[in-house]
Amino acid sequence: MFGLSELAIILLVVIAVLCAKKLPELTRSAGKSARILKAEARAMQDEHDPATPRVIQGETVAPDAPRPQGARQHGQ
Repeated sequence: MFGLSELAIILLVVIAVLCAKKLPELTRSAGKSARILKAEARAMQDEHDPATPRVIQGETVAPDAPRPQGARQHGQ
């Protein structure tokens, strides 16, 4: 007679034949769900990990160097 694996294959074929019109929509929604789940998992992981420091490019100025016009001193 039929084993469990043969019945599973037959069931999958019957579902595919009967739901052929809705199959692309189902796979599309499954893909969207997977992307959302992946993004949420990544957001939760980023929330628990300490933020990596960001390097901001600039120039180093000596404390006694003249300031450009309009520049404010710290605390003013």
